[in-house]
Amino acid sequence: MRLQNKVAVITGAGSGMGKAMADMFAAEGARVICADISGQEKEVVAKIGDAARAVHVDVACEADVQNMIAVAEKAFGRVDILCNNAGFGGGMAPIHEQTTENWDRVHSVNLKGVFFGIKYGVISMLKTGGGAIVNTTSASGVVGWKHHGIYGAAKAAVNQLTKIAALDYADSRIRVNAIAPGTIWTGLVPASRENPIPPPGTRRLPGIPIDRWGVAREIAAAALFLASEEASYITGTILPVDGGYCIGFSGMGAEHSGMPDA
Repeated sequence: MRLQNKVAVITGAGSGMGKAMADMFAAEGARVICADISGQEKEVVAKIGDAARAVHVDVACEADVQNMIAVAEKAFGRVDILCNNAGFGGGMAPIHEQTTENWDRVHSVNLKGVFFGIKYGVISMLKTGGGAIVNTTSASGVVGWKHHGIYGAAKAAVNQLTKIAALDYADSRIRVNAIAPGTIWTGLVPASRENPIPPPGTRRLPGIPIDRWGVAREIAAAALFLASEEASYITGTILPVDGGYCIGFSGMGAEHSGMPDA
């Protein structure tokens, strides 16, 4: 019960890594606000029970994010943990083939959405004396993946925003960290529904020392650690959860169709 009596707000909680976070946090004693744009957040809440609430949220909409925090305060009285997990890839292409519209869309969700989350999450946490924020970024924001220029730029900016927010709010007992997933098999990847953990030795992408894709619960476990008191002396870190991909990066890791799912 590492999160007993804590209130956690999780965006992108309707599926994939966000759903895994919601399930794991609730199992560890947290009351959970499951926020998503898909409508699937209601199904997640139905399985968790009275300790959870569903909120329909477009994280690129400031009013939606502000309302999400207000719902948490009204339902459970406070916000102790915020996981800015919602995001999407936005398509792969060389930079010269990308459109301004796609740039704006990807950055609105993956970067501006995190900014809104931090802003209103911090406002709530300042009322109660502290908290923990965990942002979901990406290995492609650490080392770069071919044809992921727009997505990678947004995620790299989230990494920097994480570090600066950690400095801004350390004196207020608010810790801010990020997880940088590698390629994670979730329900959003069709093949993963049937084969969630590839057999040992089945290399789906080049350059992964552990020699398999990750799964959503491994990202959730990292988020749980960073959100808990076990990480009380950790802030401003970008934690790769990638099977060693970032340290073994050789520049070959872009010839694939998969990408981290939020």
